Amino acid sequence: MAFDVDLFVIGGGSGGVRAARIAAEAGARVALAEEYRMGGTCVIRGCVPKKLFVYASAFADAFEDARGFGWTVEGARFDWPRFRAARDAEIARLEAAYRSRLAKAGVTLHDCRATVADPHRVRLADGREVSASHILIATGGWPVRPEVPGADLAITSNEVFELAGQPKSVAIVGGGYIACEFAGILNGLGTRVTQIYRGPQILRGFDDEVRAHVADAMRSRGVVLELGRDIARIEPVGAEKRIVLTNGESHVVEHVLLATGRAPNTHGLGLEAAGVALGRNGAVKVGDWSQSSVPSIYAVGDVTDRIALTPVAIREGQAFARTVFAAEPTRVDHALIATAVFTQPEIGTVGLTEAEARARGPVAIARTAFRPMLNVLAHRDERMLMKLVLEAGSERVLGVHIVGHGAGEMIQLAAVAVGMGATKADFDRTVAVHPTAAEELVTLPAPVEG
Repeated sequence: MAFDVDLFVIGGGSGGVRAARIAAEAGARVALAEEYRMGGTCVIRGCVPKKLFVYASAFADAFEDARGFGWTVEGARFDWPRFRAARDAEIARLEAAYRSRLAKAGVTLHDCRATVADPHRVRLADGREVSASHILIATGGWPVRPEVPGADLAITSNEVFELAGQPKSVAIVGGGYIACEFAGILNGLGTRVTQIYRGPQILRGFDDEVRAHVADAMRSRGVVLELGRDIARIEPVGAEKRIVLTNGESHVVEHVLLATGRAPNTHGLGLEAAGVALGRNGAVKVGDWSQSSVPSIYAVGDVTDRIALTPVAIREGQAFARTVFAAEPTRVDHALIATAVFTQPEIGTVGLTEAEARARGPVAIARTAFRPMLNVLAHRDERMLMKLVLEAGSERVLGVHIVGHGAGEMIQLAAVAVGMGATKADFDRTVAVHPTAAEELVTLPAPVEG
């Protein structure tokens, strides 16, 4: 059978765009459909605008700390509309760059919704159908709203980027990285922030010491953390909202931000009718090669619910394209992936947490917590945390965990060392770069076992 294209990609986010471009450069005839804006969650309403928000909010610390270094800073104030205009211009530039690269590679773009008609046909919103030898699902994830009365009165991580003005007060529901990042962002910009989480500690899945360190720092910076609390309902109070908790407590705020998780964005795509097996939360079930239960249909990125990180989606998209269209069988190793969480202070982490490592066998811990030079003249008490989780005996590094300024930058190269099987001795024999915070990684005290 002759197909219209060799590959049809549904979804113009990081994974889909990378797969489309690599496949087209390998000589495949490629089409891609995106119903919203090119760039997906990361570029349009995720990583990129969020990091710009992080940078904006960090100036509050910079202005305050500058006084300790001899500067006089008066009259500084944040202009939300001005920042939003600059941010939107940068996002538009990035979206245009995505489109340009795809067009240059020869990818045909469809600016509309597309669904799966059968294993080899895609139906566009305008009624046209395109046949394809292979179909790639790269539709990402979508915020989940809890099923409580009044949930429709709240905003999610999608809508927070579109607020016309800075909220005076906000209640953030959730304890994951999105909730904690926005708590830091909005608090840094001067919004009164209350964060509500049903669990006993924020950032489930991260190292317990890291979790406690960040929670304490957030409280010191002015975020009100309500832990062990769950939401019962949200109700309007004039132009504001009252969020009522299951213990009877309530908070009246300008906005309620729901950051209660994300789910794979597969609703209404026609996947089940085409025979594609989905998981409990709607994720496309795939094997090591990103192939679904239907041989001609593949999926990459958050829609597979493997590891919901943009670089992972890009790597998966590239591996798929190389495997199927460039005769270069490539699989993605999901076992050791570094990540940064742009809380305030920020987290950089790679490898096993202490609890995960202990579950596998005896471990040793090398750690330090110190007041970095940046904070001394600024009269800021906040401390950095650096921690190596080691295999007992060999002292092979199983995990690196950093909390503090520049943690995200440091963890990238630490991940290289961990991936190469570095030991504590390898770290120790590395000459320190002085004076830096990073030098503490190679001057850590002797590890403690047990």
